[in-house]
Amino acid sequence: MQNYEELVSFLGGWGPFQRRVFFLLCLACIPCGYNVLCVFFLLAVPTHHCRIPFHTNLSQEWIQASIPLQQGLERSSCHRYQLDLVQNLSVLGSSTNMSLSHLRQEGCKDGWTYDTQYFESTVVTQFNLVCEEQWKQPLTSLCYFLGGLVGCFASGQISDRFGRKPVIFGSIAILSIFSGALVLAPSWPIFTIIFFIMGMGQITSYIVIFVMGSELLVGSARVIFSNVSLPFFYVFGMMLMPCTAYLIRRWTHLSLIMTVPGLLCIPFWWLIPESPRWLLSCGRLEEAELMLRSAALMNRVEVPRGVLHLPKSEKASLEKTDSVTVWDLLKTSNMRTNTLILWLIWFSSAICYFGMSFNMSDLNGSPFLNYFLVSAIELPGFSASWLAARSLPRRLSYISFTLLGALALLLIQITMQSHPTVTLALVIVGKFGVVAGSGLLYLFTGELSPTVIRNTSMSSCATFSRLGSAVSPYLLQLAVFYQFLPWIIVGSLSLLSVLLCFFLPETFRKPLPDTIQQVEDMPRFKWADAFCSPPVDDEKSGKDQHIPTNVICMTQL
Repeated sequence: MQNYEELVSFLGGWGPFQRRVFFLLCLACIPCGYNVLCVFFLLAVPTHHCRIPFHTNLSQEWIQASIPLQQGLERSSCHRYQLDLVQNLSVLGSSTNMSLSHLRQEGCKDGWTYDTQYFESTVVTQFNLVCEEQWKQPLTSLCYFLGGLVGCFASGQISDRFGRKPVIFGSIAILSIFSGALVLAPSWPIFTIIFFIMGMGQITSYIVIFVMGSELLVGSARVIFSNVSLPFFYVFGMMLMPCTAYLIRRWTHLSLIMTVPGLLCIPFWWLIPESPRWLLSCGRLEEAELMLRSAALMNRVEVPRGVLHLPKSEKASLEKTDSVTVWDLLKTSNMRTNTLILWLIWFSSAICYFGMSFNMSDLNGSPFLNYFLVSAIELPGFSASWLAARSLPRRLSYISFTLLGALALLLIQITMQSHPTVTLALVIVGKFGVVAGSGLLYLFTGELSPTVIRNTSMSSCATFSRLGSAVSPYLLQLAVFYQFLPWIIVGSLSLLSVLLCFFLPETFRKPLPDTIQQVEDMPRFKWADAFCSPPVDDEKSGKDQHIPTNVICMTQL
């Protein structure tokens, strides 16, 4: 058997086996999307002010007056007037309408009172991560995304050694078990450690599910799975989280509910087979043939005996691929330029994507509705990227979508104060542009990377994406310098991605590069070709339209 596509042809095409794998892998992706937004609800910061103890015997009017006003409108979150002075004024019968600005202020010695309009309790209210301790709140989010970075880095090597299936269900188990373990954390440091481990499972499961589906499915089924179905189920999980958080307002109960989607995936262990490509690459031909025959039995087709063997050319290809390392991305001129640009674009895109989510707390209205809308807009975003990838140049499509998102985000500073509805609409448009651009970025990166190092290139880009998501929690802190600074930075980074994309070669309707030398032979960037690519030689482009079976990547549409 020369390649996996020929191997799967014995299964009868799009049969019951392929449909079952397709559907179950999509369902297994729901816990990944469901838990990714938990950081915004578990770590939500409600409106708060200093608590006034009952034993002070102050009236409600004096309790409100004891909290200083900031900027003439909002009451201070971290200070109060010295209570003994306020009590003296109350005993003397002074009016609460008098100015108290001359009184000395003190910190919240008796704790805080938190607004319960949207949340009965959060991790912030549980451990009082406000005022002097507010630095702990973004650090907790940082640890969650750093856990994703570690999981992203380690999952590829572990799955290559022990198989795709154990890593998928192992990461889902980590995600579920440690989601429930959050309620047992007696202190903030323990909570942060558990949250870090939980983050490792979240992104790891998605990456390996993507690889698993790419290896088990072929042809149009693989394209639809990678670019449409898997993102849609992921977004569906994201949309479930705001709905759940709306119904369950206590963070302890919410973290327990977060274990349910993962637990429901446990029976899939007996229904999803190991990747046959991985079995073949390990030389485990008997197991691969057993899986093939089970699938053929389900599809009611017969498979000839001895159908599996590993040709010498395939072995040589595997050995060649294994000898390539991440440093080969930087050794040659064109490869180095493309790699550095892609790293910066992935880093910027991740900051924009998660930065918008963290800045949602600045918007008016229900946070549950806001997060539901910005999650739902990802469905048409991924659909638009898929349609654009079918018929439009990669560079033009990415630049158009990302530019749309950048302009919408930069306009937010004009409308935030006076038109909250327009502001929310701009955020949704910005999210649409960023998501559609990100969908194309996966495909564009796969087509720019040569076959022998495509996995390594995608993994390195995903690592820089995790770095961007780890930095994004601190964007909101920049609002203390200027209210609109987070939105300006997010929009500016989108514009930076647009400018960097100009210097990448076009890949639309061109053969995928197999070797690093083919990347070096790609024509350099020319401004005349900024939005279009030269005509393609059909004879040359038709020579290489498949990817060797030992490498998993985004297929050319």
